[in-house]
Amino acid sequence: MTNSPAHPAELSAPIVEQAVRNALLEDLGMAGDVTTQATLPKEAVAVAVMNVREPGIIAGIDLAREAFRQIDPTLTFEALVTDGEIVSPGDNIARISGNARHIMSAERVALNYMCHMSGIASYTRVFMNEVDGTDAKVCCTRKTTPGLRAFEKYAVKCGGGSNHRFGLDDAILIKDNHIAVAGSVSAAVHAARAFAGHLMSIEVEVDNLEQFAEALDAGATAVLLDNMSPKKLREAVRLNKGQARLEASGGVDLKSIRKIAESGVEFISTSKITMASMPLDIGLDIEVENT
Repeated sequence: MTNSPAHPAELSAPIVEQAVRNALLEDLGMAGDVTTQATLPKEAVAVAVMNVREPGIIAGIDLAREAFRQIDPTLTFEALVTDGEIVSPGDNIARISGNARHIMSAERVALNYMCHMSGIASYTRVFMNEVDGTDAKVCCTRKTTPGLRAFEKYAVKCGGGSNHRFGLDDAILIKDNHIAVAGSVSAAVHAARAFAGHLMSIEVEVDNLEQFAEALDAGATAVLLDNMSPKKLREAVRLNKGQARLEASGGVDLKSIRKIAESGVEFISTSKITMASMPLDIGLDIEVENT
């Protein structure tokens, strides 16, 4: 069966609007942009260009656009690239024109989102390149910056990665501490199956092949193979025989991910793509129009 390409990810407008509003309130404070008010004439107009200084993958255009829109709806924001697009040093990614004061006041919030999210997208692509030619998908985790999860997970998608669960409410993931309290893998999985609705997946984390066999017997939808060597991962794939979806996690980095992917697991989850990425270097250059 041929897999269809995934449709592009999309951020919901209310989430973007609320997050940008909070960011602008944080930055502008009670008095607004006092430096810009002190130095620029109220009627000054300008054209600003956002550009990248290093290669990468773009993410966060909608948040940048919203930052300028909330400061001044009359500003013109022209996106020159789309999220998920590969860029090179010197590429222009957006052009903003209108009141100079308002461009300056929205600049930092727009850039903060763009730099952070584009950094995650770019680092995700580095990991994806390492598993090229295998069937493994690289997934992010719940290890995200508080308040930025939706945007960081969106950035992972822009970089070609996949999302694990978004929170504690959209899937059941039975971890070692749940098993410790429940008494066994089987007890935890059976209790989860009795509780869950028919559309909710049940994944269980296991540390060894004995627990893995127990999880399969209990009917887990997916199994997270935690900190297993590539050799043990290959054995788990062999024993699984397509019963459950298999995910590898723990100790995943750029040195180990290829061997993990070659074991045959379907998913590889790592916090590094959200927690260890560096911001992409993006700047804004402004030119004052002669009037």
